[in-house]
Amino acid sequence: MSERSWMAQVKRIPAASRLSPAALMTCVALGLGTNALAQQPAPTAVPVGTVMAEKRAITQTADFVGRIEAVNRVDVRARVTGYLEDVLFKDGATVTEGTPLFRIERAPFEAAVEQAQGVLEKAQGALQNATVQRQRAEDLLKTNAGSVAIRDQRVAEEKGAQGDETTAAANLKTAQINLGYTEIKAPIAGRIGRTKVTKGNVVGPDSGVLAQIVSDDPMYVTFPVSQREFLALKTNRLPADGQAPLVSLKFSDGSTYDQKGRVDFVDVSVERATDTVLVRATLSNPTGKLLDGTLVRVGVQAPQSEEKVLVPQSALIADQQGGYVFAVEDGKAVAKRVKVGAEAGAYVVIEQGLVGNEQIVIQGLQNLRPGVPVLASPVTPPVGRS
Repeated sequence: MSERSWMAQVKRIPAASRLSPAALMTCVALGLGTNALAQQPAPTAVPVGTVMAEKRAITQTADFVGRIEAVNRVDVRARVTGYLEDVLFKDGATVTEGTPLFRIERAPFEAAVEQAQGVLEKAQGALQNATVQRQRAEDLLKTNAGSVAIRDQRVAEEKGAQGDETTAAANLKTAQINLGYTEIKAPIAGRIGRTKVTKGNVVGPDSGVLAQIVSDDPMYVTFPVSQREFLALKTNRLPADGQAPLVSLKFSDGSTYDQKGRVDFVDVSVERATDTVLVRATLSNPTGKLLDGTLVRVGVQAPQSEEKVLVPQSALIADQQGGYVFAVEDGKAVAKRVKVGAEAGAYVVIEQGLVGNEQIVIQGLQNLRPGVPVLASPVTPPVGRS
């Protein structure tokens, strides 16, 4: 190409589209003109799979760490001192209220009852004699054959005899009670632990706990709840209609307990050290699967449902600024910043950023950028909505 022809070609390029001299030389050297630059192909649309952001009523839930507690728990102790003759239960057995558990030697206590009975009979005889003497002194005083001093003395003697009889009767009752304590019975129904003493030991009030009984149906679960979470669940007071929040349990192996309960107690004050409130729920335990002291995950459902926007968890993307999703608008990908709430199965609650019915991308995200043209195709929503 001659220099004159090259200059003529440069002049035909519009000023607004002129390139730098170096780039222009390259284009001319390659035989590229203005028409070639203007006919560059448009970006290829990225194929993506989409679902609609769904707005529906969901029940707000929250998870806490709790511990199973028996409704009733009793430490069985000896109330009298004596030789332990027999242990009447098997460790770990289920007992009913009134079941005999331990038997202490009865003979010394039976003797004490008989002795107290004899003292009472003697006191009753003395009272009877004092009553007769008081009546005689009154009769003699009426005929002027006795003195007032003698009558008053006989009245005092009768009162003393009455006191002795009352004391003897009380001692007899105490001896009978102690005799009853030689057979230690279960004060509640439940499961009894292992015995701490064996036959042949001398036991008494200072011997400590002989065994422990815990009730096993129903059971409590107690868990601390922060003030923020508690207010979010709107459960800071139990409703008067009895529709308290539902509670479900998960064990350490991930399995779910097949019974649900309801919150029945909210502590009256906040624990200042942890800024938490102690909450308690009651659950049935017909098969004895819940054991006292077990650590569990507690799921609490708010008593009322709320309208929330849900999107599949697979649509979420996170960066240093937070979470976002891609929506399709006018055939292009648009990034929308969102505030993520609780999980709902395979979905997640969107607290802010979406209003519902947006076309959300869940497939083809790896090649997507804001503003890129997309070819959207509806896909089957994931299963697992709670």
